[in-house]
Amino acid sequence: MSKDIITELYSIIESRKRKKVENSYTNYLFEKGLDKILKKVGEESTEVVLAAKNNNNEELILEICDLIYHSLVLMAEVGITTEEIKEELKKRREKIGNNKKERRQIDEY
Repeated sequence: MSKDIITELYSIIESRKRKKVENSYTNYLFEKGLDKILKKVGEESTEVVLAAKNNNNEELILEICDLIYHSLVLMAEVGITTEEIKEELKKRREKIGNNKKERRQIDEY
């Protein structure tokens, strides 16, 4: 059975964490560490929001892919597997009537 693309990408990311590959951006992120990875996740999240606000689906697709990739790097860095994410998503899918109240507005940071 073939892997889905997310699992396949995660496997490649994990292999980069174990073995350095010359000129690998993934290796660069692991070398820089958690703070750099978190910075990239934050940047990509913002870019997803901006692309969506600009109603640019082509750009949005690219930015979502960047966010997924950097999230997978974060997962590998902290030891979370795609299987753990899939299990949590399965649990959430089974919930019914789980409407959450609107969060209160944040007036100050």
